[in-house]
Amino acid sequence: MPEAILIEPVRSISQGDTEVVGIDYQDHLDSSELLTGTPTVAELYTSALTLANKAVSTAALEILGRTSAIAKAVQFSVTGQVSGGLYRIQITVSTDSTPARTVVRDVILRCV
Repeated sequence: MPEAILIEPVRSISQGDTEVVGIDYQDHLDSSELLTGTPTVAELYTSALTLANKAVSTAALEILGRTSAIAKAVQFSVTGQVSGGLYRIQITVSTDSTPARTVVRDVILRCV
């Protein structure tokens, strides 16, 4: 398995909320390359979170103050976080390049 690359700053989430997380891949794809299929989103090191609604973007999204084009981002929802918790999430998604690539990236979520 390739080593995961952290592509996002640590993000803050709130205890008790259902949070929607968006990960922008634009800087990691060729200009015409798109994400495809259903991404795999998994919590590493614990099993405290419920991760659901995992999908490649079907519309332009605003992520951390930047617009991410259609099929250039992944979104998922997260619940179960507890105050003070630090969670590492690994996202695996395929692209439509020829040959197809699999892109593995990590994001850190901190519950405040």
